[in-house]
Amino acid sequence: MIIMKYLWAYSIPMVGFLGIYFQGIWSYSVVFFAFVLIPILELLLPTNEENYSNEEIDTRLKNRFFDILLYLNVPIVYGVIWYVFEKITTTPISKFEIIGIILSLGIVLGSNGINVAHELGHREKLYERILGKLLLIPSHYTHFFIEHNHGHHLHVSTPEDPSTAKYNQNLYAFWIQTVIGTYSKAWKIQKKLNEVNQSSLFSVKNDMFWFTIIQLTYLLSIYLLFGTLSFWIALFAGIVGFLLLETINYIEHYGLMRKQTASGRYERVTEKHSWNSNHVLGRIILYELTRHSDHHYKAQKKYQILEYHDVSPQMPYGYPTSMVMSFIPPIWFHVMNKRIPKE
Repeated sequence: MIIMKYLWAYSIPMVGFLGIYFQGIWSYSVVFFAFVLIPILELLLPTNEENYSNEEIDTRLKNRFFDILLYLNVPIVYGVIWYVFEKITTTPISKFEIIGIILSLGIVLGSNGINVAHELGHREKLYERILGKLLLIPSHYTHFFIEHNHGHHLHVSTPEDPSTAKYNQNLYAFWIQTVIGTYSKAWKIQKKLNEVNQSSLFSVKNDMFWFTIIQLTYLLSIYLLFGTLSFWIALFAGIVGFLLLETINYIEHYGLMRKQTASGRYERVTEKHSWNSNHVLGRIILYELTRHSDHHYKAQKKYQILEYHDVSPQMPYGYPTSMVMSFIPPIWFHVMNKRIPKE
């Protein structure tokens, strides 16, 4: 059954769990899996540009299993978190292993946490949005829910969007821009929402206030339940998680800008303002995030029916491979700058 291919999205937390279980050099297993093995497989496997027929789209939308696959990431992510801290409190851990655990847990939080939260955050059902917010907590990035939906999708590919990488801007400079800019913009958006709702800073409608309380409570709970070491691992693993998200943001919109019209407004968002990838393994593991052009074109479309548009700028490699490439700016610029559309 074709839908079963998305079970591969659980391969990262599975490899991460096994690596942490066996410890030693195996603590780095998911790092090797995500940034070495998957990129190699992406180079060997073919791309798939096929879209779905109207009948297939209808069938996929009616199939609840696509949604359940997303929901299962909540117990999986929190299960891995719990296992990590139980392991730390009951087993001697070396500094070498601690670094591996931080990286492994961070990758799980990025791929099966924030990435899935992004998909659920666009849903209309309240419980799905709540599940999305739960998946943002371990990466200290609950503000993403507000800024992404009310800011990024409105201002993408313009100078007003902190999540759009400029031409010749390296990944590390982008990290500073987007981490600070996204958080700051989330508060600005919340302030406007408060004014519209005529609510105060401490109102139940002030998501940013409650997000702050929840984030602090999460870290405090880990400290009280599992100790100082677990607190630091939770803190830094979360940072790894949100930096992976921002690395994906970097490659998704690098160098793509919307034209400003005579009125001062920007042209509407189209399929041309995000980088697309049809590399099958990245598509599966990231729940079709790599068909990002269609996502920004029609943000409410569920992941299982996202389509390929031949007018979209195409990445030469899949998202996992491109992430590795972005870590080395000279290589990234050499490969990508010449591919940026002139118009």
